Amino acid sequence: MIMIEIDNIYNMDCLEGMKQIPDGTIDLTVTSPPYNVGIDYGESYNDNKPLHEYLAFIKDVMTELYRVTKKGGRVAINVANTGRKPYIPLSSYINIMAIELGFLCRGEIIWDKGASVGTSCAWGSWRSPSNPSLRDIHEYIMIYSKGDYKHDGKGEATLEADEFMENTKSIWQMQTASAKALEHPAPYPLILPQRIMRLYSFTGDTVLDPFMGSGTTAIACIKECRHFIGFELNKEYYDKANKRIKLEQQQLSLF
Repeated sequence: MIMIEIDNIYNMDCLEGMKQIPDGTIDLTVTSPPYNVGIDYGESYNDNKPLHEYLAFIKDVMTELYRVTKKGGRVAINVANTGRKPYIPLSSYINIMAIELGFLCRGEIIWDKGASVGTSCAWGSWRSPSNPSLRDIHEYIMIYSKGDYKHDGKGEATLEADEFMENTKSIWQMQTASAKALEHPAPYPLILPQRIMRLYSFTGDTVLDPFMGSGTTAIACIKECRHFIGFELNKEYYDKANKRIKLEQQQLSLF
């Protein structure tokens, strides 16, 4: 058994890893699970499961998140709805799971990706009502609490007044992250976890990311003076995330 310690990521399955985290120890989770759209994450993970298998996996993850979250702790899950024939409302499925598990729903943030998504998506029947397809330029960030809506953190709040006014709006306009630059097929931008941390946690809080990917959540934690725990099954992404984390820590030590 691995002793899970803060400010580390672990090259292991998130379900196995979270089982080693004690009950009620996480202040905030910020994560984006695989969307089950056939992205190549290597042999470590199949991103093209039958829908019922994928949803069962996500429910297992949500169950563990509920267990490890403190009373008053928060969970923020970034996800996109997928497909066209049929359209698969992943955000709706996850909301139902969360309610059934006992989470308190706090609301949904619409991530408006705007012009950064480009124009490469299929439009269906061009200029014809016969079968047009909507082009998604948004994703969802669903916010939940466990046990209580109020979080009694011991650290400092880090939101300025103008940030608070802006970040409490339900639509956030943020550019996407470059998959090429981060060498990961599905990264989210650094500003996403930073904004969530500043709105929903205090300095010194412990933040979990079960799907650490390229390490962005950990980088945000270092910048925002939060602790992190993460899991990443793919060894290549795990190594790259650790390199980013070490570089960030080295740069921080210079100042």
